[in-house]
Amino acid sequence: MPIYLDNSATTRPSDAVISAMTKCMQEGYFNPSALYAPALQTEKMMRECRALLISSLHAPPNARVIFTAGGTEADNLAILGHLSTLHGGGRILYGAGEHAAVREACLNARGFEAVAMPYDREGRIDLSALREMMTPDTRLICCMQVNNETGAIQPLKEIDALRRELAPSALFHVDGVQGYLRIPFDMAALHVDSYALSGHKIHGPKGIGALITLPQVKLHPRMVGGGQESNFRSGTENTPGIAGLMAAVRNYPARHQMQENKMLLWQRIQELIPGASVNGPAPDGENAAPHILNVSLPPVRSETMLHALEGEQIYIGMGSACASHKQKVSAVLQAMHTPQKQAEAALRFSLCPDNTPEEMEATAWAIQRQYAVLSRFQRR
Repeated sequence: MPIYLDNSATTRPSDAVISAMTKCMQEGYFNPSALYAPALQTEKMMRECRALLISSLHAPPNARVIFTAGGTEADNLAILGHLSTLHGGGRILYGAGEHAAVREACLNARGFEAVAMPYDREGRIDLSALREMMTPDTRLICCMQVNNETGAIQPLKEIDALRRELAPSALFHVDGVQGYLRIPFDMAALHVDSYALSGHKIHGPKGIGALITLPQVKLHPRMVGGGQESNFRSGTENTPGIAGLMAAVRNYPARHQMQENKMLLWQRIQELIPGASVNGPAPDGENAAPHILNVSLPPVRSETMLHALEGEQIYIGMGSACASHKQKVSAVLQAMHTPQKQAEAALRFSLCPDNTPEEMEATAWAIQRQYAVLSRFQRR
């Protein structure tokens, strides 16, 4: 049986999600902007999904939920949509290891100075450096909840404290694509102004995401047309996707064994390959997400091991899936000042609630078999 350990790239839609989407396409296919009763039922389903997302994030009851085509659009709307309402320039701060959806949006914001917040060796924002770079003219701070490559949980509470002390007028945007539902999040307690999420990372469908913002956040739409989503995102809503997103959130397990399985995998790798090392926070530490493990196995290069495991029907990643065809060494690991040879050998294992201990054991032994052969050959 195949073993799938690339859940940070995407997840398999759950049976509940497929059922909800099928029912919506067969019975609830009406345009939610229409005025007759069946369409109003579809619109009611959308309201229920908005309320569910607000509740799951502990956001204020009057928070705004804008459905998007995914996490990338949600991040772009939060960043570029807000900055386009501002005048006079200023500074944007973004994490050095942000997903391209955030990084490129910040770098493409005209009239603003975009500055990367450096990472420490664990792949978390360096707070002492941040204190020096946060200025009164900082207009926006962007930080992911969980790093998609290393699983490092970012210090959002500390960033918010610095923001309130040094740049109180700056908005705080969090990319929650890799953290949503997998670790607790309290939007109100952290004073987060906007939060982006994606359905296909939590066993929902591709093509649906959401931006949750406080009502006072000003946004200019990035897509114009019929004025759907309260004029923030035009286009007929993806109602099957919204139904699938709601089913994914409702059915995501509150209890799971991802942390235990991740630790089992790491322990077995350590036992079988003593030269293995972790990239990011200690896997059993409080700064590590339960579902991501980034490991280097030098001298075997990442892509070589990835395809070797593929031959055994074990599927893993080697960084951000969105950038895997474009670069050989992860920009995240570069931001952490990871040594070149270690970065070239980095592998990402990302788990879901459906993974089992037996799969962890099988994966570790497959790695050991492949490593025994591949480590004999080194590129000169």
